[in-house]
Amino acid sequence: MIRVGGVDHLFKLTGADTGGRFAMEEFTLAPGIVGARPHVHHGHDEYFYVLEGELTVHDGEGEVTAGPGHSLSAVRGAPHGYRNAGDSPVRGLCLYTPAGYEDYFRQVHAAVDAGAELTESLLAEFRSRFRTTPF
Repeated sequence: MIRVGGVDHLFKLTGADTGGRFAMEEFTLAPGIVGARPHVHHGHDEYFYVLEGELTVHDGEGEVTAGPGHSLSAVRGAPHGYRNAGDSPVRGLCLYTPAGYEDYFRQVHAAVDAGAELTESLLAEFRSRFRTTPF
């Protein structure tokens, strides 16, 4: 498991498992946690599926909240961010296609473990390596 910014990421499938086609993680956010501020991916799509709790996703114009059994997408070029605005934990799945973005979380986690401070500038530096820009 990788913990980055208060979000627990457990990668069930990585690019190594799927020939680079996709990666899938199970994620958990405690109440009040911002998983990611609004940003844009230019190299991959993300699909969220909520298992427990309510996930609030910013779509560039406003916010949408989805509960268990619902899915949300963030395709390439679409601004998005997500958070847990509720009082109970959120647990869900996220599918990345193609794979590769799972390495962003690994790299950020390794930098923080090595003593780096988790700041917006640090996150922006790592996101830029994965064709991701702030919104």
